[in-house]
Amino acid sequence: MTEIEELEAKVSELPNEKFALFRDWFYQFENEMWDKQIARDFRAGKLNHLIEKARREFAQGNATAL
Repeated sequence: MTEIEELEAKVSELPNEKFALFRDWFYQFENEMWDKQIARDFRAGKLNHLIEKARREFAQGNATAL
């Protein structure tokens, strides 16, 4: 049995209350990982092309201010 299969088995056996706690923790954990990845990508300049595209579209009147 792989590590993933073991985790799946353990999670599927959790009682409802403990599963809800795990789900909430995992949701928060995943969001924190996503935020860290976006921050790393921003610092590395990986989002610059998207920022410039959005600025061009806004300047051309193809977008509106929020």
